[in-house]
Amino acid sequence: MAPATQMAAPPPRARGGSFRVLRTARVAPSSPDGVPSLGERAVPLTFLDAIWLTTPPVDRVFFYRLGTDDDGVDAVLSRLADSLSRALHVFYSLAGRLRLTPGKTNRYELFYQPGDAVAFTVAEHDDGVGVDELATDDPREVAKIALLVPELPDGGAVLAVQATVLPPARRGLALGVTVHHAACDGSSSTHFLHTWAAACAGAAVLPKPPVIDRTFIRERDDLYDFMVNRTKEESDKFRSPDVADGKLLATFTLSGEILQSIKDRIAGVAARRGGASPPPRCTSIVATFAVMWQCHIRAALAGDVEADNNPRIHGRAHFVFPTDHRARMEPRVPDKYLGNCVGPCFASAPKEEIAAADAEDGLFTTCAAIAAAVDEGTRYDPGYWERCREHVGGMSASDGPPLAVAGSPRFRVYDVDFGFGRPAKVDVVSVAKTGAISVAEGRGGGIEVGVGLPPERMERFRRCFADAVAWLSSPSRPVTRDMDRSAPGHSPALSAPVCLPETDAAGAGADNTEWGQTPAYLAFGRHHHMILTCSTLKAGDRAHPKHKIKKLASFSSPEHRSHSRQPTSSIGNSFPPTSEFKESSLAAVELQKKREE
Repeated sequence: MAPATQMAAPPPRARGGSFRVLRTARVAPSSPDGVPSLGERAVPLTFLDAIWLTTPPVDRVFFYRLGTDDDGVDAVLSRLADSLSRALHVFYSLAGRLRLTPGKTNRYELFYQPGDAVAFTVAEHDDGVGVDELATDDPREVAKIALLVPELPDGGAVLAVQATVLPPARRGLALGVTVHHAACDGSSSTHFLHTWAAACAGAAVLPKPPVIDRTFIRERDDLYDFMVNRTKEESDKFRSPDVADGKLLATFTLSGEILQSIKDRIAGVAARRGGASPPPRCTSIVATFAVMWQCHIRAALAGDVEADNNPRIHGRAHFVFPTDHRARMEPRVPDKYLGNCVGPCFASAPKEEIAAADAEDGLFTTCAAIAAAVDEGTRYDPGYWERCREHVGGMSASDGPPLAVAGSPRFRVYDVDFGFGRPAKVDVVSVAKTGAISVAEGRGGGIEVGVGLPPERMERFRRCFADAVAWLSSPSRPVTRDMDRSAPGHSPALSAPVCLPETDAAGAGADNTEWGQTPAYLAFGRHHHMILTCSTLKAGDRAHPKHKIKKLASFSSPEHRSHSRQPTSSIGNSFPPTSEFKESSLAAVELQKKREE
């Protein structure tokens, strides 16, 4: 195995007080014994790769706690570099560089030649902020976490790695990985991470190697030209107006119980409304997107309710999430294909309906829009990309950029074990730059979502989320024989929830989230609940706790709610919640945490 070539240590970065870069090495692919060395190779970008040419790279950071039984940190760093070299032998395109294809004016390729290598930076951070403070779900300053992920070197590099030693007693480790999205999608990059981790841990059998073969993708020159030649105006539709500096990064977890409650309530609204059309297919990932989109819009509009004619209130909201097309293309693309094979799903709904005074109706709106986007986005037929272009063209600048998604629970980022245990925390730091949210499997079950927002917006979002969790934690009751007689389109013989398994495989949900990976159930029923968000109360209703209880009880009646819904101009009245609701909401969050522990 060829050792990594050491470079002179660069001067410390000026971004942090006690953050120091100790050294940077160039780690080149190494061939196993008996295997010829890699020669010069060029991997052309497809139109699916070209989509990401001008987007910011994806920055992930993995936090680890090194046990007392583990080797010293220097030995750990050495193993990381050696195993990275072995992993790069099969993922050689990640050691190459992005360049314009010779003789072409708008076609690009990943070019690898002997001597190319990946920058591996070793740093330390000892200002008293250790792994325990950084590996938390609570809001943290993005500026502090951004120090832990490397920048891509100049010259077209598509991968960089940084290992930062953390307190206490140098037993914390932050492993930052930066990948240019034009080189590969999330499925491919996490396949690389799992392979690297297995090699470092000394696994007897490594994951299957990647398939580096662009002939599986049927090229579309018209789409390639469109992706490369997009105007600044078209690209800006997807950019967040906020800058990463000064933002906070926090993680919000939706437990399995909360996700089931969302599904039950969506089914309840559908049963109450009746009609011949079936309720939206509310899987766990759809439920996650639905509630996070609703909280995002409510938090964003909280300060915009003074004027009824405010365009920020009366416009449309947009939500974009990737879907994996490997299994849908002809010919079928291998699961381990190294590159990009994802396309967008577009959901859209009026902001007034998402942030409706009746939170249940707002949640139904987001769920229905996202479920419809899944149905449309997973039909990879000849008209798929034309529909995508129509969606982009239909976005108004006054609507603001869409809320986008990065990551997937299917990536199993919490299984990336380099031999010293599973990560204590994983963050997608780049969402603070792009304005997206990240999704991953929950460490204790469920799904966790990373959000990067300015401090004031983050506080509003936290209140919205806490309020939603409190409401979703309240009792609900599925449809019964007596209750169901008035619901058209449903059998009066039902005395228990009608459950449908999630069987429709739809790579909905950030890059590869397939429906049906985990059995889940959708219960059809009408629900009776005694807790609503304070958006159902007018200012005058807050005078006396007893009156508030009566008001809540009366609003639990579907018949009463159908005649007393507030006008949509009150969408901001629920932010922030009253102190009583805020306390109960936060208490519900704490109760959920205790249950998960």
